[in-house]
Amino acid sequence: MGSLKTGISFHETFLKHNTGPGHPETHGRLESILDHLSDLPSKNFLWKKDFKEAPLSIISSIHDPNYIRLVGRACEEKGSGYLDGDTVFSPNSYSAASLAVGAGLYLADEVLLGNLKNGMALVRPPGHHAEADHAMGFCIFNNIAITAKYLQSKGIKRILILDWDVHHGNGTQHQFYEDDSVYFVSLHQFPFYPGTGSFAERGKGKGFGTTLNIPLARGASEFEYLSSFPSIHREMEKFQPEFVLVSAGFDAHTNDPLGGMNLSTSSFETFTREIQKIANTYAHGRIISFLEGGYNFKALAESVKLHLETLTS
Repeated sequence: MGSLKTGISFHETFLKHNTGPGHPETHGRLESILDHLSDLPSKNFLWKKDFKEAPLSIISSIHDPNYIRLVGRACEEKGSGYLDGDTVFSPNSYSAASLAVGAGLYLADEVLLGNLKNGMALVRPPGHHAEADHAMGFCIFNNIAITAKYLQSKGIKRILILDWDVHHGNGTQHQFYEDDSVYFVSLHQFPFYPGTGSFAERGKGKGFGTTLNIPLARGASEFEYLSSFPSIHREMEKFQPEFVLVSAGFDAHTNDPLGGMNLSTSSFETFTREIQKIANTYAHGRIISFLEGGYNFKALAESVKLHLETLTS
């Protein structure tokens, strides 16, 4: 296993998803990350920049085909505007969103084949707020949820999705709320946007007990986050995931302008190690993380770099 690399999937089109002046979810986020990652050693990392857009057939495993087509038409015919109160589209947004899904599918295939140890999809637009039939919170298609569905179609029976973005991953939770084969865990600021994610939300039907929300008060530090991990580890002992997906938002960093939490850059190394313990114990080390939020360019770039360096170790 030692020789396998960590994959990083990135596409130039992600920079062309234009959200306009003053919008926090801007191409500058990725440019800052790329600057910080320019010296990553090729002996540990494999960059992939030419994967394909996910087809409608795969995106529609999560999203209503009419919604998918509506996004495509809006970008083509209107050019720019809003899909919801804060989710902007531009001429290249449909392509960027389809490629953001494709970034996850590429990594899923390569990790399943044993060609990569693990990986990170360096994408925008982000995904975890996107619902089946509408955009929400900067997100157009739910990248991580679609990748989970894809892994299920490839025979993976139990998947952990862990979301440490400062905002609750409502879209992801709703997709798997009644599915006992996907365990969704979220650590997030609460009460806060989007309003979901109370501890009482535990799943429904046969999915009851495979949703775990860990709502944390504004101002929480690494200590509060880490005190929840023993219960996550206990749950995973019962669940035994075969694959781990991470909604890696970095907006709980103390310097983030949108969040209200007090994590340091090194907190994300600590979280990554906790995830690795789970993946190494049950899932042959198989982890794919997806970039979600993070709006202070410097904090975001440094945190992503540390997360990736930890993934190779």
